Amino acid sequence: MKYIILTLSVAYLFGSCTPKAEKNNEAGIQTQLERPKSYQAAPEALRTWVDARAGTGDPVHWVADGYVYEYPSGKKAFGMKGFDSSTVIWPEEEGGLVTHLTRKTFAYTDLETGEVITEYEGQKVEPIAYPYQMITYRLEDGKIYGDVEQGVGDRIQKIPSVDGIPFRKLGDTYIYNAQVYLDFPLPGGKQYQAWENYDFFIHPEGTVEEPHQMTWQRYGQMPAWAGGGPAIIRLHSWRVEDTNEFDPLLLSWAKAEKEGWLKPPTDMAEVRAIQKGEHTLPGWSGI
Repeated sequence: MKYIILTLSVAYLFGSCTPKAEKNNEAGIQTQLERPKSYQAAPEALRTWVDARAGTGDPVHWVADGYVYEYPSGKKAFGMKGFDSSTVIWPEEEGGLVTHLTRKTFAYTDLETGEVITEYEGQKVEPIAYPYQMITYRLEDGKIYGDVEQGVGDRIQKIPSVDGIPFRKLGDTYIYNAQVYLDFPLPGGKQYQAWENYDFFIHPEGTVEEPHQMTWQRYGQMPAWAGGGPAIIRLHSWRVEDTNEFDPLLLSWAKAEKEGWLKPPTDMAEVRAIQKGEHTLPGWSGI
């Protein structure tokens, strides 16, 4: 099993979960009107981050497009399109952990047509697909931390915090940066290694046409069907409030092949069902 950590992806958000916070989070998604005092009490930088990434109750989506490049030549190998769908659970107690529930999928596309490719040189091409990720956030020592929980069955992974997400404010704009260094064993004795970098630019609502922006770069390996050599992925991403704002090609593909990904997990009960293999969404695939 291989992993791609995205938008935030985020494995770029780590922390720890106390039993009390877990109990509150298991209750389910809270709407904007139901958000507890912890939301108003949260530091501005944390509240701005969570609002941008996961919304304030109703599902939000981050769409992305870009390219996969051969390394070190820089030659474009494939296009890439994708999205994540997210929602949030704020804890009842002030200072508790905030839970971000998301699922994401990304497809390789033809450089000329932009269409999703399903076969390459006689081999089947699978999209990247995460049925869920659960990320818990906290603000500590001037950085945002969070735990990432992902996987199914005996492959459930909990990725602990290491360096957190530093941020700064330039004028009225928050800039959040997350670097991820991945190095862990895979079944069969191989080692998974990659570097990923996320830069989020969160502008005040109404100041620019699109206030939620992100760029993402990854150095790692091509998927096996593409030869497995070194590669760079570079994506631009931005938030939309409704799937009708998706690129038509992306939306058409999602409705036909990944309809379940157009909504985030409903609540913690759904996440636990996926983890046990009791949900109808198909399994995990990565790069």
